Amino acid sequence: MSSFPFFILFTIFSTFFLSTDGVLIRQFFKADQNKDETSHLHFFFHDILSGKTPSAVRIIGSQNSGFGSTLMIDDALTEKQDPKSKIIGRAQGFYSVAAQQEFALLMVMNFVFVEGKYKGSSISILGRNPVMNDVREMPIVGGTGLFRFARGYVLAHTVWFDANTGDAIVEYNVYVSQTS
Repeated sequence: MSSFPFFILFTIFSTFFLSTDGVLIRQFFKADQNKDETSHLHFFFHDILSGKTPSAVRIIGSQNSGFGSTLMIDDALTEKQDPKSKIIGRAQGFYSVAAQQEFALLMVMNFVFVEGKYKGSSISILGRNPVMNDVREMPIVGGTGLFRFARGYVLAHTVWFDANTGDAIVEYNVYVSQTS
């Protein structure tokens, strides 16, 4: 049996779908995979440093919250600003005071959802949080479950802060896209 038909098919395929830099192949496969879904999530982050069961504890650094101080967190994410409202997830990770000239944090955390449509999924955040700004933007760098291949950004806005304890409630608006 001749290999001539195979050679002809291979030549046609190579001519139409391959190029020296692979551009045609990338466009062919990319067009099929560009089904992005964008979701907007809204919730409140409760960062509690005081009391018998704080959700944020200092693991490194001085007590005065200076440069290098790092706190490990397992903060509640709730539907409403009220700390007693329904918990939809947890913010787990850490943040560190990462600037010497201003109060800016390095945030490394996962929003792990425990209720609703996104239960069992998570969003990963890694970014700079200049706390004294009214609204801070941080990037979404990935996710799991329904947020696999996630990208996007979060907007954080402090709605309540107790200067004596360091406790805070932060409103989060999350804009996340993932390839379906």
